[in-house]
Amino acid sequence: MPTFKIAVIPGDGIGHEVVPEGLRVLEAAGKKFGLSFELSHFDWSCEVYAKTGRMMPEDGLEQLKRFDSILLGAVGYPGVADHVSLWGLLIPIRRGFDQYVNLRPVRLFKGVQTPLANRKPEEIDFVVIRENTEGEYSSIGGRIFSGTEHEMAVQETVFTKRGVDRVMRYAFALAQRRRKHLTAATKSNGIIHTMPFWDERFKALAGDYPDVKTDQFHIDILTAHFVRNPDWFDVVVGSNLFGDILSDLGPAVAGGIGIAPSANLNPERVFPSMFEPVHGSAPDIAGRNIANPIGTIWSVALMLDHFGSPQAARAVEQAIEAVCAGGPRTRDLGGTASTQEMGKAIADAI
Repeated sequence: MPTFKIAVIPGDGIGHEVVPEGLRVLEAAGKKFGLSFELSHFDWSCEVYAKTGRMMPEDGLEQLKRFDSILLGAVGYPGVADHVSLWGLLIPIRRGFDQYVNLRPVRLFKGVQTPLANRKPEEIDFVVIRENTEGEYSSIGGRIFSGTEHEMAVQETVFTKRGVDRVMRYAFALAQRRRKHLTAATKSNGIIHTMPFWDERFKALAGDYPDVKTDQFHIDILTAHFVRNPDWFDVVVGSNLFGDILSDLGPAVAGGIGIAPSANLNPERVFPSMFEPVHGSAPDIAGRNIANPIGTIWSVALMLDHFGSPQAARAVEQAIEAVCAGGPRTRDLGGTASTQEMGKAIADAI
């Protein structure tokens, strides 16, 4: 029986409520498919930052290196600026472990109400691939003349051939395994240097994947198409910023951010990959046990797939679908179930 080492970081807010449900489902899938897990819990969070001035210890990445994967709940809480919490924990892990692929599936489950009129589950089923380590979220830049009329802030965008090519190749390969259609998000009509480069690399790499149909849209009209024509899409690849935007909009058209999972992948497996729900720490509902745990549970399914256990991953997804269709459901999905009730129902469905 293979044993996988998992670092568990609940983080902040509802992370402490949804992560236990993800682990409950992980255990159920492990029992059914002959997998075992060695869990180590870390209390790194905004609460720890308030006490120590750091989101994680100086040797945090060294501590995490020995694990096969990381399960993260949520990051952020009132009193700690978002850029402090994000750059103190999440982004150092993504970059330190070269997790250059951010994979975010979007799917409408039976029983989940979409805000789009007359759309059926088979019409909303696509994956957003976001470049995860460079692009618009570089740390290059600064501010000068602070506090004066001449104050100025500069933020540099960095696109490298290596960085662009590798995330696009991952997206092309994924499209080959799905419905053989890849869409690229761009804005080369307004961003004069980086986005034309992105377009050039997309066109060049497409020649290596002749079986994959390709198209591209400027980010502004692409967001409109996500709402008006979600059935057009199979795999969508975008830069760090554009992928971030699209991968929140996608779950919104599929019924809510509470069900959205993500995987921060180091495909070469040199470093651990990290799995987390797309939603934030939701301090407004934290401690009430009403948060939807599906985002975390579906992230666990992505983790199982990464571990090389696709059958276990599919079983988790099928259990999610069964509970969405038949209940119980949390309040955001129109039900009255608690976080724990929904998590237990999904685990039992496995």
